[in-house]
Amino acid sequence: MEYLLLAVIGVLVIVIFALLIKIYLMHKSALEIAEGFEERLAEDTNTLIDISSRDPYLCQLASAVNVQLRLLRKQRQRYLSGDRELKEAVTNISHDLRTPLTAICGYLDLLQREDMTENAARYLSLIRGRADAMKQLTEELFRYSVILSTVEPELETVHVNGVLEESIAAYYAALTARGIQPQILMTGKRIERRLNREALSRIFGNLLNNALKYSDGDLDIRLSDNGDITFSNRAAGLNEVLVGKLFDRFFTVEAGRNANGLGLSIAKALTEQMGGHIWAEYRDGVLQIHLAFPET
Repeated sequence: MEYLLLAVIGVLVIVIFALLIKIYLMHKSALEIAEGFEERLAEDTNTLIDISSRDPYLCQLASAVNVQLRLLRKQRQRYLSGDRELKEAVTNISHDLRTPLTAICGYLDLLQREDMTENAARYLSLIRGRADAMKQLTEELFRYSVILSTVEPELETVHVNGVLEESIAAYYAALTARGIQPQILMTGKRIERRLNREALSRIFGNLLNNALKYSDGDLDIRLSDNGDITFSNRAAGLNEVLVGKLFDRFFTVEAGRNANGLGLSIAKALTEQMGGHIWAEYRDGVLQIHLAFPET
């Protein structure tokens, strides 16, 4: 009886040990599938997921994941191809429109020198305004497509304080003409980052231009000791939903003046190309746009 009991215990030990090995192998294979899937999503590779286990259910799972990876790869290639073609088309179209628009604006300048009736002058002014708006949109489209096609801008050590001061000075007359007296709080600490100076200036310019469109008459600009930058202004015409779309391409708020929906999109694209982060918040009727770049 005792011998039989020991035999049963021995069999149970063997079964438990075999089950533990089985569980370990299944756990290992599950991790291989998870890690393999994550790696193949991060990298553009044709290799498929391979697991060490021969368990039929896990092999079936790996096979199903590989099928989805093949479909995902095809969709990604189709998307990249279409995105590249779209960028090229936008660049070509905007480039082709620049020449006739320049000619139209030139003829409008000549017409304005001619004697005309009051109504003709008014109609000509309206035409000129529309032509200038179309020219501005064409330029923005061209710049946006060029920015997106640039993978890595050339970086250098940039004095952020100085570039921000220059940008504010360049827009100061336009801001005061709109009745906006900017309040500036800038750290005395020298903030330096590895950035593209021209791109940073363009980002600041677009943020200031955004304040011109949407501010209710105020603008607060802050540069903190850690290098974070905040543009804030009252904007009663906005809400949290609209603010969440501010960085979307071609999105405009009805209250915006001469908006084409590309300014903040360009700011976001340039910021991310240089490893930075830009985001917007809306609290108690105040729009805040935050800008942060990694330290040098």
